[in-house]
Amino acid sequence: MEIISAIIVGGVVGALAKLLMPGKDPGGIVVTILLGIAGAVTAGFVGRLVGWYRPGLSVPGMLASVLGAMVLLGAFRVFARSRGLV
Repeated sequence: MEIISAIIVGGVVGALAKLLMPGKDPGGIVVTILLGIAGAVTAGFVGRLVGWYRPGLSVPGMLASVLGAMVLLGAFRVFARSRGLV
């Protein structure tokens, strides 16, 4: 159930990351949402691993998820530009 909630939260987080990082994305909204899901899952895993917060929805977890998604989105933009995809 935790992974399902991370996927749902990740979709929302991906949309928030897109709003906070305007600009042209190489893959559109679908890739942005997938990067949001990956950011949410990664941030949740790392945050629980180091003991910053517990499983479930929390404000620090949401902030870490948005930050993780923004980092992944920024890295994806740099990678796509270096490969000539944009």
